[in-house]
Parts: sequence; structure tokens; C-alpha cells
Amino acid sequence: MPDYLPLHSESCVNCRVRELCLLVGLDSADARRLADIIPQRVKVKKGAALFHLGDPLQYLYAVRHGFFKTTVVSEDGREQLTGFQMPGELLGIDAISSEQYACDAMALEDSEVCPIHFTQLERLSRELPSLHHNLNRTMSQEVVRDHELLMWMGNLNAEERLGAFLLNLSARMQRRGYSPHAFVLRMTREDIAAYLGLRLETVCRAIAYLRDNSIVRISGRAVEIVSQDRLKALVAGCSPPRKLRAARARPG
Repeated sequence: MPDYLPLHSESCVNCRVRELCLLVGLDSADARRLADIIPQRVKVKKGAALFHLGDPLQYLYAVRHGFFKTTVVSEDGREQLTGFQMPGELLGIDAISSEQYACDAMALEDSEVCPIHFTQLERLSRELPSLHHNLNRTMSQEVVRDHELLMWMGNLNAEERLGAFLLNLSARMQRRGYSPHAFVLRMTREDIAAYLGLRLETVCRAIAYLRDNSIVRISGRAVEIVSQDRLKALVAGCSPPRKLRAARARPG
């Protein structure tokens, strides 16, 4: 069960991920008004659910630290992983239209979120143009992520999907002040396979493909992007080097 902690308004003003959250562009006074509708922080243990598919929408959750995954279950009972959320990102945006959460959200490590009461957020956003803009921007980013996932599924092979996934994580890490070239995966390879619509053994082969061609090295959950340029070229569908072409020519 999540643990609830009191939140003081200064916590929002001084939050280390405020420039990635709804606080972007808000002055200190407006940031405190937003903090006033976030009475507490919620600690979520690794493996615990923050909310479930079909639960009524009460809060949007800003990830303060930690990592989450969101999943839905298909009609044939298979789990489809729909996203990974990290500090500065919002959970629950996809519940706004139906007023019900559209997925399950589970912590991949011990995490902490700030619950933002949605009705109060709507009211406050009508008074604060910067907040209204930030909310619209966040919803737009959600649509863009959905489009990216559809593109990956429809147009990219396994190696390109994995490369696009790693580039996405790299860019998000960089925006948070971390190295874009070396980082730790919070999700399992099974999670990655479910997200990319691939079998686990296909993901393992794609990892070996990137390693053998000196593009990315993955040891356990530690990622080192050896050549960002070659990784981008792979995802863009540019002409691969000879070793890559030979690997593609071999029958699967």
C-alpha cells in the first residue's frame, strides 16, 4: 500500500524536476498555488500498483523520483506494455477523456509521486495561462509518444525498434541532467520485448547485433551507447556498414 507523506509548498518550488513538470514557466507565487493542490507525496514500493485500469480518475501523478511502467491486457489475456515514465513525467493523462484510468501503473523501483487533484488542476489552469499551456503540452507529448510507438511497430525491424527505444531513453536522460551515453535500465528485457512487440529471444538477438557492430553495449541493465551517430543512422534506415548488411543477409 502506498505511503503518504505531507508536502510543503516549498517542495514544489525547489523540486529538482520542476523544469520538466507542470511548473515550467510558473513564477514562485504561481508554483505555490499549484503546490497547494498537492497536499502530500505518495511513496510506491517496487512492484506495487499506483492505480488500475478502470479506476475513476481523481489525480494525475507527477513522478518525483523512481520509474513506472503502464500496461493493458489484450482480449486474449496478453499483457501489452504501453509506456515507461520517469521523474518529471505525468501518469494518468490518458484518463482525462473517459474519467477512468486507461491502464495499470506499476513502480519498477521504489518511487515517489505527487498526486495532483484533477478537478482542482483544471480550475487552476483556467486562471494561470502558463499552467494551462503546460497541461496542453503534456497531453500533446502523450499523443506524440503513441504515434512513435505505432511507427516503431509498423515500420522498423527488431534492431531498429531497440535502437529507437534506446535513443528515446538517452534523450530523456539527457533532459534530466544525466549522461545520454551511459545509463541503467530500470525495466527487464521481458518488459522491453512487451513494449516493442517482440519476443524475448528477438530482443536478445537485437542486443547482440548492436554489440557486435560496436553501436551499443548492454551488460545486465547497464547501457553504453558507443556511437550515437551510428545508432541514429540505424534507426533512420540509412545504409548500414558492411558487417550490418551481412548480418541482415543471413536467414532468420
